[in-house]
Amino acid sequence: MRAGDDPVALLGEYGLDRLTDEVNRLWAGARELLHESSVVFEPPVATCTKICCLALNYVAHAEESGLEVPPEPVLFFKPPSALTGHNRPVTAPARTKHLEHEVELAVVVGSTVRDLPAERWREAVAGYTVINDMTARDLQLANIARNAPWDQAKGFDTFAPAGPYLATVDEVPDPQNLELTLEVDGEVRQRANTKQMVFGIPELVADLSDGMTLLPGDLVATGTIAGIAPLKEGDVMRATVQGVGTLINRVDFRSA
Repeated sequence: MRAGDDPVALLGEYGLDRLTDEVNRLWAGARELLHESSVVFEPPVATCTKICCLALNYVAHAEESGLEVPPEPVLFFKPPSALTGHNRPVTAPARTKHLEHEVELAVVVGSTVRDLPAERWREAVAGYTVINDMTARDLQLANIARNAPWDQAKGFDTFAPAGPYLATVDEVPDPQNLELTLEVDGEVRQRANTKQMVFGIPELVADLSDGMTLLPGDLVATGTIAGIAPLKEGDVMRATVQGVGTLINRVDFRSA
């Protein structure tokens, strides 16, 4: 097994059971474990063709946004270039002065699927990770007011921090009952449970794959919860999904 390989590709090559055995063997032979502070974290997927994001997938978040709960999933995309890792800074471009956090559970696609029925949704899943759907809210609201697309407000570089890890399916037996929290400098701003999703993961996988191919390494960000709020220079965000991990990122604003 090659240490630098994509975990999604390794899962596809080895299968979960064999990969677990290989990892345990490597751990048993390790002389020492690296401390987190000495590790440079990359996003938990090495290859990603698209980040599929769901808007307004929690009732309380729709209400705080002054919007109606949609009758069907609302999709937007972030480019793969928006991805960054755990302990990496989120850098807001000079064109925005209003940055907000959005903690979400992300599904990591593990196989090539299209037109997958909801009852077979697990066939698409390699595992799960934490994603923070960073949003330039001032730019988004300005575009909404002009009835213009607002993907750019979501898609700047570093606006999709994800990680720290890919939690495999055996580690997350019930993704529809996980606590989500987001803290900023120790203050809890967002807290809810994935069981409160308007559209659950089976429905989302079926809807997204209806006519669109999902590829290994693609991410499905399942929507944020209530509690979005502005960030300031130097704020440290801790986005946690129970059983999946805690993603930490610092906020930087560019002045020019």
